[in-house]
Amino acid sequence: MENILEVKDLKLWFSMYERGFKKKNLEVLHSLSLELRKGEVLAVVGSSGSGKSLLANAVLGLLPGNARLSGEIVYKGMALDNKNRKSLLGREIAYIPQSVDYLDPLMKLGKQVQGVYGTKERQRELFEKYRLPLSTEKKYPFEVSGGMARRILVSSAVMGEPELIIADEPTPGLSADMAMETLMHFRELADKGAAVLLITHDIDLAFNVADRIAVCYAGTIVEIAPTSDFVSGKDALRHPYSKAFIDALPQNGFKPIGGSQPYAGNLPDGCLFAERCPYRSAECGGEIPMRELRGGEVRCVHAT
Repeated sequence: MENILEVKDLKLWFSMYERGFKKKNLEVLHSLSLELRKGEVLAVVGSSGSGKSLLANAVLGLLPGNARLSGEIVYKGMALDNKNRKSLLGREIAYIPQSVDYLDPLMKLGKQVQGVYGTKERQRELFEKYRLPLSTEKKYPFEVSGGMARRILVSSAVMGEPELIIADEPTPGLSADMAMETLMHFRELADKGAAVLLITHDIDLAFNVADRIAVCYAGTIVEIAPTSDFVSGKDALRHPYSKAFIDALPQNGFKPIGGSQPYAGNLPDGCLFAERCPYRSAECGGEIPMRELRGGEVRCVHAT
């Protein structure tokens, strides 16, 4: 199956001042790699601060001036850089941001959804699809609820026929039914050939629409596996953190693990999860690449 997006050994640093004029490079993404295929929904899950949104921002070029990247970001076989990204965003590549503050407070919502390339007919079709009253097109963002504003963002993203959709937490503020309906629209778009990178905390909803799930921890991907493995339970998974993540879900009793994610300014050598892992050994202090295992990928020397 054709890869729409490839992220290869991505590293991201922020240049920051410590005391006085002393600068420090803070590495927040570490050797992160993934592939997103045509017609696929790939859900990226993990706790807050694990780097999920930074991954999206790196792909989209939405980084501050003190950011520095290494590695490769490839879109349909072409290096995605600042020059060609501008011609793709809003056409072939669509973004659904985490915050509704991305809406222009001074522009009516109908015009915002239409954008530069859309039509009023298509906008009204989407409003009907996302259960937005026709009168919404004449309103400003402050005149609608948070749930309606989020559906406006989704409408804007799918106005055209994007080949890559990056959705960063698209469901907060929506009822359970509306959140599920929104994700099913992504599933529908993927079934028509689009590739969807779904960044979410709500792994239970992702189970219903994603083909594969990537688990993010402390700025890197530790496991990528078919959704069916996550649904089957932790014994079907490969990485100790993935297993602990499943154990911490409400239906599994909120079972916690000790410790916390390491701070980006004080990372351990080798496995970033080692200090919290019951299987830690001397091998965990070395370089640990992603490897294929049982139909998935994992970054762990002890995974079987």
